[in-house]
This record gives sequence, C-alpha cells and structure tokens, in this order.
Amino acid sequence: MRITPLGGLGEVGRNMTVFELDSQLLIVDCGVLFPEEHQPGVDLILPDFSSIEDRIDDVVALVLTHGHEDHIGAVPYLLRLREDIPLVGSGLTLAFVEAKLKEHRITPVLRQVTEHERVDYGPFDLEFVAVNHSIPDAMAVMIRTSAGSVLATGDFKMDSLPIDGRITDLRSFARFGEEGVDLFCVDSTNAEVPGMIGHESRIGPVLDQVFAESDGQIVVASFASHVHRVQQVLDAAVLHGRRVALVGRSMVRNMGIAAERGHLKVPDGVLIDPRDVTSLPPEERVLMVTGSQGEPMAALSRMAHSEHRTVTIEPGDTVIFASSLIPGNENSVFRVINQLMRLGARVVHQGNATVHVSGHASSEELLHVYNIVQPRNVMPIHGEIRHLVANGALAVKTGIDPDRVVLCEDGVAVDLKDGVARIAGQIPCGYIYVDGASVGEIDESELKDRRILAEEGFVSVYAVVETKTGTILAGPHIQARGMAEDDSVFDEILPEVTESLAAALASGNADSHSLAQVMRRTLGRYVGRRLKRRPMIVPVVIEA
Repeated sequence: MRITPLGGLGEVGRNMTVFELDSQLLIVDCGVLFPEEHQPGVDLILPDFSSIEDRIDDVVALVLTHGHEDHIGAVPYLLRLREDIPLVGSGLTLAFVEAKLKEHRITPVLRQVTEHERVDYGPFDLEFVAVNHSIPDAMAVMIRTSAGSVLATGDFKMDSLPIDGRITDLRSFARFGEEGVDLFCVDSTNAEVPGMIGHESRIGPVLDQVFAESDGQIVVASFASHVHRVQQVLDAAVLHGRRVALVGRSMVRNMGIAAERGHLKVPDGVLIDPRDVTSLPPEERVLMVTGSQGEPMAALSRMAHSEHRTVTIEPGDTVIFASSLIPGNENSVFRVINQLMRLGARVVHQGNATVHVSGHASSEELLHVYNIVQPRNVMPIHGEIRHLVANGALAVKTGIDPDRVVLCEDGVAVDLKDGVARIAGQIPCGYIYVDGASVGEIDESELKDRRILAEEGFVSVYAVVETKTGTILAGPHIQARGMAEDDSVFDEILPEVTESLAAALASGNADSHSLAQVMRRTLGRYVGRRLKRRPMIVPVVIEA
C-alpha cells in the first residue's frame, strides 16, 4: 500500500492523504490552508490534486475525519473533478460539508457512519472510532487492507471531561494495538507542548467571571465551527441576563446545523437577530463573531476598524478571543487587539486568561497513545516540520525503532510492505491558490509581483516612437505610485532614459519589446542606486 500526503505535513492546514492499493485510491480529508501575509490577495490554498487528476475515477471514497475547514474546505474543488465520489463521515461533519457544497451547486453522494461502524470501499476495510476534538463528532479511522493496517487519528485530544461527554475511545485504540497496527498516522500539532491539555469544561467558569465583570457590550470571537465554545457563551449569557447574536454567515449556518442535530442546545429566548441587537442596552448584548485569527474581512476586524455596518466598539466593551492562534496569524491578531484597545475595549485572550483549550493532544497524551497502540511504524501528520520531528521523537521514547519513524513532507510517498514503512519517492506537490473565481492560475511569480507592488511601489515609463525613421514622437514620460518621492525626482534621469531610447532606435533593428527593456534597465539602475528601492517597473513603447 502506498500512502501519499498531499497536504498537512509541513504546515497546519490543507490536510489530505491518499492511500493506494490495487490501483484504487482512498482519500482521507481534503482541507484548505489559509494564506499568510506574504501571499497577498489569495483567498484559500488547496492541496495539489494534479497527481490524482488523471486517476479520479480510481477514487473509491473520501473519508472526512471532522468538520473543520482545514479538513473539509477543499472538498468542493475536488468534487469539481468528479462529483459522485462517496463522502464518508459522521453526521455533523457531512452536514457541514453538504451545506458548503450547496453553495457550489454540487449534490454529493453521502455515507454517514457512526463510531464502531465498519464499511468497505474497494480493497479498504474502514472502522470508525470516536475521538475528542474542539468540534463534535470527530472520528479516527482504522484502515485494514491485505497489505497491512493503518490507524489515522485525524485531529484529537484526550479530554476526560468534555462538554458533550464524548471522550476519545482508547479502548478501541487498545483493541487495534492488540490486533496489530502496521502504520500509525498521528496528529502532531501539540507534540512540543509538555504535559496534558486542559479540560474544555474549565472555560465555562472563566467566561462566567468575565461576563460578571463586564458592564458593557461583550463580543466573543471564535471559529465558526466551535460548537462547544458557542454553547458555553450561550449558557453564560443566560446566567447573566444577556442575549446573543450570531454574526457571520458561516457562524449562523454552522450553529443552525449543530442545533438541528442536537449538538448545540439553545435556551429559549437567548438568540436575537444581529440586525436587532442594537435595540438592546449594551449590558444585555453578546455578539458571537468570526475573525479570531485577525482576518481582515471578518466581522471582528471590521468592528475594530469601525467599518462594521451595525456594530461599534465603545469604551468599556469587552472582547474575548476564544480560540488559539494558528501559526502565522500572530501579527494579524495582535494588530486587531491593539486596535480594539485603542477604541477603549477590554480584550481577553489566551495570553491573559483561560478562554481557550487546544483541540490537539500534547506530548504526554501522545506518549499514552503510543504505549496503548504500540504500532510497528509511525508517520507523524498534521503539523509544521518542528511538530512532526517532535512527534517522531516521542514515538522513539516509547520504544519504537527510529528506523520505523517515517518523517515526511507533502508529496513524499511512503510504501507499506511486509510490515515495514519506507519512503519510496516524491511527487510534485505545490500550493494551489484560490483567488476570487480563479483556481490554480496564480503562481509564485505573480505573488512575487504582488509583494513588490505592496512593499516597493510601481513606476511606469512610456514613449511613442516611429521605428522606421528612428524618431521619438512623445515621451518618455515617467509616473510612480506607492513611492515616497514625488514624480519630480525622476527629472534627473529622464534625459538618460531618452538618450538610451534614441540610441536603441538609431541601431535600426529594435522592436517595441527591446526598446521597452532599454528604458526599464536604465530607469531600474537609477532607482536602485539613487532611491535605494526596487519597485515594479512597467515600460510601454507604442509604435506609430
């Protein structure tokens, strides 16, 4: 059996792994990665489907371990290649996916499974097991085949006192261990964190205290899929005589689905339409919003910059960041926090209060799981390189042979044969950027151009020439945007640009492209030497 991760190894996001046996493919998860500041204008980043695009008919099923965007967000883009791929997952996970696919006008083939259920797809025998995570209905999956067995945890932790009472099924993990697990694919996100992750139930009393101390409006920022956190906010609101408005399309959609399926218990009369929330006095309002990662277009960022159409932040308001920081988002989040505090708000976050508990197993929990499962081979998944390495080191501490710990990045193929997992090779596996309606049309060179425009500015130089007579009819003219200097700074280089253009025309064999490059080089040398800048220079030559 060949196992090829197409995302999630070397990054926190776009999780996707392909299992291949007898020329048939099973995919586990299909998520997105959210862009960082050095990827301007990008909306989402997808796994690279190119290695399976020509074999899309060989896919027997897509297993979804839980309903977070980094595990389901890319499903619509995969189903564009083939709409009838069976989607296999728990009830809540499939409900989240189905709502997402409806927006893309895709009608999926769904197969709902429950914990302990076994289903077959092609040569893959799948058994699903309950795990605890920061979203209800998360599953691990045991994949049994003639070539060996693989236990993939998905995202999990070992919360002994979860909000919904659904704990990670360590009994099944032990049963798999006794049966024999040839390859253990394990969540690595918190492998560097010592000790045990705290109980989710600790958050409730902290929220209760923050609510009790707040005299003004309360805004709680969280992921749009964090059902447990929304439940705790609703309970605290009822206790303190407040009403809650869910703000953000994804927040409203997901919580509606969670309530319909019994995962969210909404007390009577607690919810209010966001359009009506300003009719309440500030001390009776709670807004549950998206934007906990500092996303510029999310509700919280718009509130922080006084750009939200209905909600304003006033001195004395309280804003709670009830989620962890995804690596890479720190600067964006701190900017929003600073702006909120500039407006006079009190900001409560993970750094100054226990308002969030991670959904990923820490080092002590991972050690427990390794000792229970005792796998023959280990492949750390879901994390940056440092997380994967730390997870592999934990496996070695529990007695697993270092040669049996397979550390990979996206695109590295691993073969499981005769009970041994070995790296077999690598396939191209780049970032696929979604930018508006375009998918995969933006590449690194265009992102580099965008970064230059953002950081260095833009200079255009244009001229009209007659190549037959070697005459400059108009220009050159130079204009700049995003430069600190006025256009007059180019007056001293303009004669040299004109002279270079005239000399190139006089040679008699210059076309418009080569003439444009003459102007670009001359102007570029000047800007680099005199202004110490490297802007984007766009030369235009028009032949009359």
